[in-house]
Amino acid sequence: MILREKFSPTCFLAALGAGGLSVSFFMYLMFLVPHPKTPLATFDYVYPALLKGDWLSFVVGFSLVFILVFAFFHFKLLIFNSKQFLMYKKSENYEKLLGSNAEITLMAIPLTFAMTINVFFVLGAVFVPGLWDIVEYLFPFALIGFLVVGFYALKIFFNFFARVIISGNFNFEQNNNLSQMISIFALSMVAVGFAAPAAMSHNLTVNAIGFFGAIFFASIALLLIFIKLTMGIKNMFQSGISVEAAPSLWIIIPILTLLGITFVRLSFGLDHNFNTPLNKSSLFLLTSFVLSLQIIFGVLGYIVMKKLGYFEKYIHSEEKSAVSFALICPGVAFMVFGMFFINLGLTYNDIISKYSIAYFVLMIPFMFIQYKTVLYFFKLNKKFAF
Repeated sequence: MILREKFSPTCFLAALGAGGLSVSFFMYLMFLVPHPKTPLATFDYVYPALLKGDWLSFVVGFSLVFILVFAFFHFKLLIFNSKQFLMYKKSENYEKLLGSNAEITLMAIPLTFAMTINVFFVLGAVFVPGLWDIVEYLFPFALIGFLVVGFYALKIFFNFFARVIISGNFNFEQNNNLSQMISIFALSMVAVGFAAPAAMSHNLTVNAIGFFGAIFFASIALLLIFIKLTMGIKNMFQSGISVEAAPSLWIIIPILTLLGITFVRLSFGLDHNFNTPLNKSSLFLLTSFVLSLQIIFGVLGYIVMKKLGYFEKYIHSEEKSAVSFALICPGVAFMVFGMFFINLGLTYNDIISKYSIAYFVLMIPFMFIQYKTVLYFFKLNKKFAF
């Protein structure tokens, strides 16, 4: 399928969603497979769990298959959309994009490449034996990767902001949605990437660089949330939201997941390297706060899209909209943060016991959302025939 003139940077959301789904299946390994000597489940713990022959072996095998399946789709769609974007840059539509509100959708590109780094990290952790033994040598390369992606994201963002501030030609009538928050999504993805070495590295220099990078990008994201959320809601109250842009109501869900995980990682980093004991109750407070906001925006977005007939028009019919891939990331993000809430908010504070009936019952709604997200991904992928 060749898009050329019909291409939009939002098409990168297809690759982003596939990468997110790959990472979401890693959550089962992360929290169900014991890994006492490493901060995350690695091959050295995953492989023995796979061979045990019990219920956990089934979960591990199931998760590994889908990690690979969606990693394949991520790289396939990433390559496809990158080629399409290079052709699109030579078109008149690209020149028009640079002078419109939609210029900010270019942030989907660094957002997707930041996810690519995360997918590589997951694949390396669970499929490469002994990788964790040399992880301290890999963290600097991860920092460089996120620095490059972060610079690219900031370049797009500052070019857009500078143009709007100088010319004052921002179209508020077309801002009756939350699509502008894709810039916050991208910056939050870079922040959580920097937070990984900040939490896991034992080298103080690497740790400090990761800390500063995470705080820098998270600070910009938090500032912009107040600006762009206020502007978007104000314009929606005035003009109503368009049917095609309705999924933007859910964009706050992955943003909250990324920022929530960023601050969880920084909390562990302070405990490991800066002699600041971690207060377990703070994790319950943080994860509860983030999950509560996600549920509020999730229910609101669903009601709005249901009343607008969005699912019938853009999911179940033949009509296409690249924006429909924006439905994948919220589903992924809700499932991922749900696992953080159960394991770090509840289990870590001894509110429930790990592997108890309550533990698995609480996982059901998050697993259901993941299941529906997988179905939507394959339905959309088939419709677009990427």
